Amino acid sequence: MKTPLDRYRLMAYIVGTGLVILVFVGVPLKYWGHSPGVAKVVGTAHGFLYIVYLVTCLELALRYRLGIPRMLALVCAGFVPFLSFVVERNTTAHLRATEHDPPTLATEV
Repeated sequence: MKTPLDRYRLMAYIVGTGLVILVFVGVPLKYWGHSPGVAKVVGTAHGFLYIVYLVTCLELALRYRLGIPRMLALVCAGFVPFLSFVVERNTTAHLRATEHDPPTLATEV
């Protein structure tokens, strides 16, 4: 994971998949199946990973100088099922189309 975009993409897929499992498997099992185990484990993992996802979104926004509307879309994508996949694809296409090259932290000699 060399670039902020790579890290963001990985976290978007992980958080998106966890949220889909939580909403469509864990919650129905909890309320209809009276088995809260999946919702408890996946919910806790999703909560922790969402914080990591937010950090990667912040890094992406700062490195590529993303605007407020795109940053809000990135943040909302972590708690709306399937939205993380759509926003990730859109953001990746946008950054690749504009050929963003993040500024390096170290100066080259």
